[in-house]
Amino acid sequence: MKKLMILAALTVFACGAFAQQVDLRRKIEVSGVAEKEVTPDIINVSISLKEYLDGKKKITIDQLESQLESAVSASGIAKEDFTISDLSAWNNTWQKKKTPDFLASKQYNIRFHDLNKYNQILSKIDPKGIESTDIASYDYSKMTELKRDLKIQALLAAKEKATYLLKSIDEKLGRPINITENDNSNYAASPRVYANRAMVANAAPAESDIDIKKIKLSFQVQVIFEILP
Repeated sequence: MKKLMILAALTVFACGAFAQQVDLRRKIEVSGVAEKEVTPDIINVSISLKEYLDGKKKITIDQLESQLESAVSASGIAKEDFTISDLSAWNNTWQKKKTPDFLASKQYNIRFHDLNKYNQILSKIDPKGIESTDIASYDYSKMTELKRDLKIQALLAAKEKATYLLKSIDEKLGRPINITENDNSNYAASPRVYANRAMVANAAPAESDIDIKKIKLSFQVQVIFEILP
């Protein structure tokens, strides 16, 4: 009998605890979306230089690099925005001794904030020494602020939607119970690659032949609001 009473008490306690966990509030769940396109203002460009033979004379990496450094400096690009990204047997002494005609290459990264400087720099480098250039990546300098603003706009859109939906059935919107955000942004770089020295040689210094795709940001929020009694 005592065991039966204990079991009954535990059952009542469990049912009471379960009842406390059940959310009996009336709710509405809606989504809100905010989108915007911006033009990238940070473009990371990769430039590959390679030694070449001019008759019997070798135009070295040191000579080409000196031209590039001077052009970058003259354009006003900061030192931290100009870096070496890769070496291709640049300091391979054994290979150079074994093969006198061995041609080394070197890759650089330049961060541009003004694309008009791109062709200005290329025009000051021996075109035969430019193996290729391409856009490695791009970004937007005010990305953090933009994302914050879009999230707020998406949340306000969700609130507005819930408000007019409830108003149509004579109900009132309460406080938010749960907010879930989703980043649907997609702005992978789609660069135009210069793999041809002739294209680089014919580039006009005053114009840029780089196609920059706009960055599209899209944020969605799922919000559960309480419906006021």
